[in-house]
Amino acid sequence: MSFPNWFFPKFALGTSHGKFTELKAKRILTTIDQLENRIGERFPESGLRQVCVEFRHLAVESEQLAVRLARPIWPVRLVAGAAVLLLIFVVFTVTQMIFQFQKASATEISLTEFFQGLEAATSELVFLSLAVFFFTGLETRLKRQVALKALHRLRSIAHVVDMHQLTKDPAFLLGNVLENEKETEASPVRSFSTFELSRYLDYCSELLSLMSKIAAFFAQNMDDPVILSAVNDLENLTQGLSGKIWQKIMILDLAVEN
Repeated sequence: MSFPNWFFPKFALGTSHGKFTELKAKRILTTIDQLENRIGERFPESGLRQVCVEFRHLAVESEQLAVRLARPIWPVRLVAGAAVLLLIFVVFTVTQMIFQFQKASATEISLTEFFQGLEAATSELVFLSLAVFFFTGLETRLKRQVALKALHRLRSIAHVVDMHQLTKDPAFLLGNVLENEKETEASPVRSFSTFELSRYLDYCSELLSLMSKIAAFFAQNMDDPVILSAVNDLENLTQGLSGKIWQKIMILDLAVEN
């Protein structure tokens, strides 16, 4: 919701948008395409490449959905407006009928009857306010439900990326395994070199970072505190997962230096 400059004269912001004040969907999608090509060139048969391909489709759908959610849903607004007007009309009609009946009866109202009527009117006013609040917030709740489902899909694929890096342990490449520790039949296959493992982990970290940027589209296009909180939660999740990955990358870098 935007206010005119005279509403907050001391804190009014300029209406012109700079070149770097918002995320550009086209450039982020281009970055995802480049990452997909990089993973395909170095690890063509890896599952991480398939994850990146699926994330590319999800990123396109999420960006398009965020743009649509930024627009008003006119059918919902018309229905909500008609419902609010109908409620106001009903209350006005009933109030008018009560006054006409009271005027026709020409009887004085006692103090007890006055307070009883005031209590009933207050209850009806509270009910009317709740009804108006329900209808005016209907569009926001519908958009919120759709956006939260999209964010849930991004959260799920972030955990999939974490599963791909889970068994990529640099200790086995650096010879930091005790002599009496031998691999079993259930041990994961570790065929990467030190350089390949470093690149693989770096690709996982980049994927997680791009997921948080795609999620930010919803916060950028929707002024909803619930959506903003969900986006922040997803960003914290990707940062936490990426932090674990970078610990492994730092171990590899320190080992190479030594």
